[in-house]
Amino acid sequence: MTTGKKIGTIAAVVGIVLVSGLIYYHYFFVFGEGVKAGELNYIVKKGYIFKTNEGKLIQSGVRSRQMGTLENNEFEFSVTDENIAKQMMGNSGKFYELHYKEYKSSLPWRGFSRYLVDSIYAAKDVHSK
Repeated sequence: MTTGKKIGTIAAVVGIVLVSGLIYYHYFFVFGEGVKAGELNYIVKKGYIFKTNEGKLIQSGVRSRQMGTLENNEFEFSVTDENIAKQMMGNSGKFYELHYKEYKSSLPWRGFSRYLVDSIYAAKDVHSK
């Protein structure tokens, strides 16, 4: 093997490793995880090709992006586990504490959101917080 072919092969391998690492970091590396709590506004199954479960929590408190306006804190998320999604669909409007994982980017079969709910810590009636 000539020196030029060796350099080309090494460069190709390094390139593949770099691109693979970037893809992993961008789509599969768990950037953060935590718990969000709030009232479940909705959870729906939607999508053109990949049907995914998408939901929104309304969190207590008010924040403002612009001076002089009020806005609810909202947490939009995706759910990949069908059992969790069905449990939430049957209890819309309840107060939930949800564990989630945050990724840098979403994938079509994983949902629209970068935030994936993977478990429910608690579900209570809104009046029994």
